[in-house]
Amino acid sequence: MSDTKKQILHLILHSDTHPTADDIYDQLKAMGQRVTLATVYNNLHALCEENKIRRIVFDTRADHYDRPLRHDHLICRCCGRISDISVQDMTSMLEERCGIQLDYYDLKLFYRCDDCKQKDKQEH
Repeated sequence: MSDTKKQILHLILHSDTHPTADDIYDQLKAMGQRVTLATVYNNLHALCEENKIRRIVFDTRADHYDRPLRHDHLICRCCGRISDISVQDMTSMLEERCGIQLDYYDLKLFYRCDDCKQKDKQEH
């Protein structure tokens, strides 16, 4: 594994912010690394393929990256803040209901965070 790939993996495994590729690129540059954004994307893709990290996909926002441990996400639909949450594993219930064996599932719960609610109150 290349040094850049190791650093990217380390940044993701030790982050609680669910970084984007741009975030990781900025962190590497701040550490003095000479790296291109394409290299970051290539390494992120490889790490996902190796199941060392997981990608959190959004329809309208940049993908975020996270530890591969089983957990779900609470996402503010206004500001995009992502928080880890732990809900009961629903794999067996989903498999029974769908009649298939799941490799995994990705539960994203969308809401408005307290900061965004407060901001709305102040604007109105």
